[in-house]
Amino acid sequence: MKSLTKAEEQVMKVLWKMENGMLMEIVGNMPAPKPHKNTVATILKTLVDKGFVEIENVGRHHRYYPAVSKDKYSRETLTKVAKGYFEGSFSNVVSFLIDEDKLSVKELELLLQQLKKK
Repeated sequence: MKSLTKAEEQVMKVLWKMENGMLMEIVGNMPAPKPHKNTVATILKTLVDKGFVEIENVGRHHRYYPAVSKDKYSRETLTKVAKGYFEGSFSNVVSFLIDEDKLSVKELELLLQQLKKK
């Protein structure tokens, strides 16, 4: 799966939240400062070309749908980070988060409970 630029990811986050939308609806849901509609239209075209977004023609307009789920993109992105920076080890990722004080004891206990349930 190809990577997304920050701008593409921002548009995808809006589209994932909306589930589908027309150009102006997507622009309206973008965080401030809102990009120009032409910028969003260009990003959407790129996302279609990359296979992240599909289009449904509605008259002269397009309705955009995510073709890749947020979960799938998140999973693949996290796997790339683990492979690229942590020798492919998710335990190294967790150790890093602990060392950086990004993961609390309470959060670790919740993770252990999840593991035990599986």
